[in-house]
Amino acid sequence: MSASVFQVFTVGVGPSSSHTVGPMRAANRLVDELAQAPLESPPSLPNAAIPLDQVVRLTIELFGSLGATGRGHGSDRAVLAGLSGANPETVDPDSIDPLVVDLRTSGRLRLCGGQPPRQRLLDGFDLDRDLIFRPDQRLAYHPNALRFHIESDSRRIHRTYYSVGGGLVVADDGSGRPEAPAVAVVDLPHSFSSGAELLARCADSGLDIAELALRNEMARGRSRQQVKDGLLDLWAVMCECIAIGCHTEGVLPGGLGVRRRAPRMARQLKHHQGQDALSGLDWVSLWALAVNEQNAAGGRVVTAPTNGSAGIVPAVLRYATRFLPGADDDTVVDFLLAAGAIGAVYQATASISGAEVGCQGEIGVASSMAAAGLCQVLGGSPAQVANAAEIGLEHHLGLTCDPVAGLVQVPCIERNAVGASTAITAARLALAGDGHHLVSLDQVIATMMATGADMSTKYKETSRGGLALSIVAC
Repeated sequence: MSASVFQVFTVGVGPSSSHTVGPMRAANRLVDELAQAPLESPPSLPNAAIPLDQVVRLTIELFGSLGATGRGHGSDRAVLAGLSGANPETVDPDSIDPLVVDLRTSGRLRLCGGQPPRQRLLDGFDLDRDLIFRPDQRLAYHPNALRFHIESDSRRIHRTYYSVGGGLVVADDGSGRPEAPAVAVVDLPHSFSSGAELLARCADSGLDIAELALRNEMARGRSRQQVKDGLLDLWAVMCECIAIGCHTEGVLPGGLGVRRRAPRMARQLKHHQGQDALSGLDWVSLWALAVNEQNAAGGRVVTAPTNGSAGIVPAVLRYATRFLPGADDDTVVDFLLAAGAIGAVYQATASISGAEVGCQGEIGVASSMAAAGLCQVLGGSPAQVANAAEIGLEHHLGLTCDPVAGLVQVPCIERNAVGASTAITAARLALAGDGHHLVSLDQVIATMMATGADMSTKYKETSRGGLALSIVAC
């Protein structure tokens, strides 16, 4: 079944959807399960959940990429916040660091979950002993894995989760494989899981991609106006992130000493406005930098489709609303619907995890989605929109994920600016053609997955290769 646009775009906190948003959600799931556990479990279920008020010790392990770059990505802080009841959609980003400082000082871990919420204060939690990074151990299913060991006075159980990209989390079924998701089956009028199926549904129905995606959303129980309002709410979060990023001075956290560039660039562009024929692209770069500097600082962003690539869709959409004549709320809605439909294809057939396929699965996919959205609002046919999406990914094939010092800063922030410019070029190239192209969207997606499988692990979000290693060596 096609993913909802509201699954493709979600609100979270930086700096990483896989390393921050996903682990926070996994911790939420754990405490919710413990809070809802019956006081007595049958002897035949030795791994049944321990009730929250019977927990006496909790240990956390972060494996693979989470272990290698989790400190720089804030995975440890995200897990602790999630255990305390915080969730990515509503948490105050400024509340997380004080929580960790208090925990380190007091040794008292607050567990909070369930509806209505239940709490447990766990004494004797040692952050250095009980939260363990295991960069050299990768679980078989996915490189982003975390495991919780929960103890009562009489039992010890464990729970394993995989953060598979874009903040999406799946639980282990106990055999090293993910559980089948418990989702309600919805009879969508225009279901698709590939680019070819999306184009076929458009041809059969006579609808463009945005309208087709809208009708699928309405089949999930939202009215047309509710879909529009929900997408405009996401756009409001994107705009707020751009505005804050354009005005916040200073140095990004983490120790690299990376200075925020967006405020200075914003002042320069306002001063020289209209004096350069390419200033429009400079604005696009500014908006992408502003979002990802906010992301790197742990601010609130829209995961689109990941946090590391969160600046591309907002920057290109801001370009459309700023520079296209007659742009309005419908422009925003159609852009996000078309981009979300392409994102749904990636969710169904590929990966958006840098730890699994490299940065081609983050920057490349975001550029592909933004290109599709822009082509849609520029009047592109379904074939042209798919062509734009294909071009957007094709020219990011092979892009490695090599964050310096395990931080989502260098080269990640600039890559969003480049990815946004590529998306605009891709949309315009597609519009210059008739939608027919030698390489299909599905073929380039399959190529991305094959390239990711061939890519050395050190180039997949471990900070053990590429630019990350070169900078350290210098």
